[in-house]
Amino acid sequence: MRRGGEIRKARREDRDPGLVAQLRRPPGGRDARIMLLAQLLDRAGTGVWAAACVLYFTFVIGLDAGQVGILLGASGVAGIAGSPLAGHLADRFPVRSLLIGAHLLRLVALCLLLVVTDFALLLPVVAVTHLGDRAAKTLEMLFATRVAGDRRATYQALSRSSANAGYALGAGLAAIGLAVGTRGAYHVLILADALSFLVAAALVWRTREPRGRGLVTAPTADADADAAAPQAAPAAGGPSPWRDRGYLRFVLLDIPMHLDDSILAIGIPLWLVSRTTAPHELVPAFLVVNTVLVVVLQLRVSAKVRGPRQAAGAVALYGLTTLLCCALLAAATGGGAWAASAALLAAAVLATAAELMRSVSSWELAVTLAPRQARASYLGVAGMAQSVQKSAGPLLLTGAVMAAGPAGWIALGAAVAGLSLVQRRASLRRLDALAGAPAPAAAATPA
Repeated sequence: MRRGGEIRKARREDRDPGLVAQLRRPPGGRDARIMLLAQLLDRAGTGVWAAACVLYFTFVIGLDAGQVGILLGASGVAGIAGSPLAGHLADRFPVRSLLIGAHLLRLVALCLLLVVTDFALLLPVVAVTHLGDRAAKTLEMLFATRVAGDRRATYQALSRSSANAGYALGAGLAAIGLAVGTRGAYHVLILADALSFLVAAALVWRTREPRGRGLVTAPTADADADAAAPQAAPAAGGPSPWRDRGYLRFVLLDIPMHLDDSILAIGIPLWLVSRTTAPHELVPAFLVVNTVLVVVLQLRVSAKVRGPRQAAGAVALYGLTTLLCCALLAAATGGGAWAASAALLAAAVLATAAELMRSVSSWELAVTLAPRQARASYLGVAGMAQSVQKSAGPLLLTGAVMAAGPAGWIALGAAVAGLSLVQRRASLRRLDALAGAPAPAAAATPA
């Protein structure tokens, strides 16, 4: 009996710690814990503004639907520049200082919305806000690659769980202000988002600044090796991601590997409203399903994918899952309200499963496929994939996929599945090339 108890105790100790335990002791220690709290508060503020911005521009500022579309579209295009700009600067300046600057930039731009009402002035203000958003997200992940070292996948899972919890909290707070509906209530929501940026900047300021250009504390063995390696900035002749055809191919193929975001946020709700008999009240359930599953399962999924080769395998699973999701959406038009509701909810679950795999594979491959001496600038370029998808994905879904009907969804799913196999093969080939390179400089432009 005693031996059986000891075996059960050993098994419990061998299990991966749960989400709460991991959040208390994340990879990277104190600095990582502070950063995760900063991300939680940042995303809570972002969730407030995301839920209120369209209504604010429409009912408070008085813009028509066309102007709102132009405003959000232009801001999305401006956001594409945020990732490579952040990566370029991070090769020359400390990540910690740059991230504080990005938060303060967003703070100033958002406060300007309280006084700016002219459409021509709103365009640059909202564009700067989105540019700062994308720059901040890239800098947060650059921070993670240093503080978490070879446990960056676990940190990424914790980051996504805390971010989704923050978005849900922010959306709930926004619902209170939207229920009031006055100009003053909308201004309070804007100030709440601005306050989240200020607090996030203060928390980042509490993290420790390491030695070296654009580096942060790296307590793990992998990160210590990076810190000890010579840091060759691009200005001193290091490799440039813009000349690395193999890496640019990875980034290009990574764009459709983010389509789950647009499918869940735009494709499924619009498909429900326009082509199925499912009740419109079902739409909020998609966000609830996504948020709960990401918070609960992200850490477990990340634990199953260890290393870049398994991450490449997760890319292929992403394509298959997206194909199944699209097939369910195509089938949702063929039944009654109950059948359509079940198909749409199942599609939302599959889109979330694709998101879970993408979050594991995309950043892990972006890090490992980049040469260490120019990792920041490379990861800045990799961050463009998500930004481009956010701008082009909605147009693809509404202008081509949904216009073609059920066949459009099948074609989209098949295309993503096929491209995922191409991405997997290209990633494995580049990993082999990097493993066989005799020196870091030789790994700058492998196919």
